[in-house]
Amino acid sequence: MPIENERTQIIAAIVEHKPGVLYSVANMFRRRGFNIESISVGPTEKEDLARMTMTVKGDEKTIEQVVKQLNKLIDVVKVSRLDPANIVTREMALIKVHISETKARSDIINYVDVFRGRVVDISAESLTIEITGGSDKIDAFIDLMKTFGIKELARTGITALSRGLKSVRIEE
Repeated sequence: MPIENERTQIIAAIVEHKPGVLYSVANMFRRRGFNIESISVGPTEKEDLARMTMTVKGDEKTIEQVVKQLNKLIDVVKVSRLDPANIVTREMALIKVHISETKARSDIINYVDVFRGRVVDISAESLTIEITGGSDKIDAFIDLMKTFGIKELARTGITALSRGLKSVRIEE
């Protein structure tokens, strides 16, 4: 049952790029009883730093607590709540779809083209598709593919950057 005033918030954290940092962040969420809806982590423009983009669902108080607790972690350099109205978000999914007949293969390839995806692997019984975009686009494509039979699915989680000059980075 959804909690009243619950919403999804995207939080970006700049962290030290070393072993154990992801564990520390995930463990903090576990200890506090917060749930991570999605998380993506990767290196930044600075070799010794990484960027974590986390999607968290909760009310305002919960989101504030998450940010405060993240800021207390030693390996976390900077934490920012991203303004949903002023960000660019992307997600990537790989979807392996069952092919029962030639017409199904043709239909799926047409859908892939419409969604601006790519077929990245093909066999006699399946197609593996890569699709990139907003979560709504990925969700819509997955719903469409369910009618053909999804064999396997992997999603990256959201990654996001603020629009324009605003950025989450460490000043030198």
